[in-house]
Amino acid sequence: MMVSNGDSLKTYLTIDQVKELFLYMGQKVIESKPLLTSIDSAIGDGDHGIGMEVGFKKAAEILQNNNLTTVNSIFLETGKAMISNMGGASGILFGTLFVASVKDKPIIHKLNLELLASFIQSGLEGVKARGKAELGDKTMIDALEPAVKALHQALEENEDLINALKKASEKAQDGMENTKNLIAKFGRAKSLGERAIGHQDAGATTISIMFEAIYTFVNELQNKGELQYE
Repeated sequence: MMVSNGDSLKTYLTIDQVKELFLYMGQKVIESKPLLTSIDSAIGDGDHGIGMEVGFKKAAEILQNNNLTTVNSIFLETGKAMISNMGGASGILFGTLFVASVKDKPIIHKLNLELLASFIQSGLEGVKARGKAELGDKTMIDALEPAVKALHQALEENEDLINALKKASEKAQDGMENTKNLIAKFGRAKSLGERAIGHQDAGATTISIMFEAIYTFVNELQNKGELQYE
C-alpha cells in the first residue's frame, strides 16, 4: 500500500513488529562484538562488546519468553535487562536509554515516527542526566543526539518513517566517525588525552549499529509490504 507524503506519519509498527525489531537490533549488536571489543581495547577497558552481548542476550530471553503487550514494556524490559546484567557504566547508560524512553509516557500499542522521536528524545535526556556527558565529549551521545535531531527534523518536514530512519542512521554514523577527532572526557580514555584522537568511541559505535539495524529492519518491512498504515 502506497501513501502520500502527507499521510506518512500514519505508518507504524505493531507490537509484534517492535518486538522483532528489538531482537534484530540486539542480534546485530551481538554480531559486532569483535569490532566493539577491538575499538574499546584501543582506548577503553576492552569489555564493551562483551557487556553489550550480555545485555542484549538477556533482553532477547525476556522478550521471547514473556507476553509483552505494550511498546512501553518492550523498551522497559530491554533497559532493565541491561541495567541488571551488564554491569559497569555501559549497562547503566544503555539501560537508561531504554528505561527513560518510556518513563511517564502513556501506554501505546504501536510505534510510529512521532512516538519513536518522543521516546528516543526522552531516552537521550535520561542518558545525559545520568552520565553528565554532552555532545563533543567522545561518548555515545555523539552518535545519539544527532540521530534524535534527525528524527525530529524529519517529523517537522513530514518525512515518511523510512526516510527519517535513514537520515537518523546516517547522522549516527557521522557522529560516530566524528568521535575519532575528539578528546575523551569520560572513562579510561579520559586519561589518554590527545592520544585518544584517531580512535572512535565504542559507545557511539554501538549507537550507530543500533540505528542502522532499525533502519534496515523497517526498510525490509516496507519492501515486503508489511508496514502498517492507519
